Amino acid sequence: MFYLVRHGKTDYTERNTKIYQGFGVNLAPLSIDGVNEIKDTAKDTRLHDADIILSSPYTRALQTAAILSKELQLEIIVETDLHEWMANKNYIYEPDDRAELSYKEYIDFSGVYPTSSEKNWEDSEKLRNRAIAVLKKYRHCNKVIVACHGMLIQSIVNSVHPDNGAIVEFDLDAPRDMSC
Repeated sequence: MFYLVRHGKTDYTERNTKIYQGFGVNLAPLSIDGVNEIKDTAKDTRLHDADIILSSPYTRALQTAAILSKELQLEIIVETDLHEWMANKNYIYEPDDRAELSYKEYIDFSGVYPTSSEKNWEDSEKLRNRAIAVLKKYRHCNKVIVACHGMLIQSIVNSVHPDNGAIVEFDLDAPRDMSC
């Protein structure tokens, strides 16, 4: 069983300053509220007796994994393909206004490219497939905590965007409901 944990609230106060421009925004740490959210999340008994913590490489997820690791006494493995959704699937930096437009399109089209039109943003199927490929490597474990991102979780379980610090259970071998 996988326990997908969305990172805590993030402190973006330095966004678009110093090294926090462009992809540097992914270096932003959790806010004080975010740290407290994850400390509370660590108390959830579903996470106890887990085998390992997997983490996205982005600071907000790594810090989430570090707090969980400290509280639960578990090792962390960083998996680069657990990173957040890409506003540009070609790994090209998009300015904030363009990235926001890509996100709006993603939401408007429910993560699926419109008929006969491919967009620059990563669609939900590609996002899900790269995450599932990582999870398959750990299917031999009984219980795996995954510190990651809302859109990633949403694409994996075909659900609504989870709140910060939320835990979403996912069984890799259960049939996926595509009716939503």
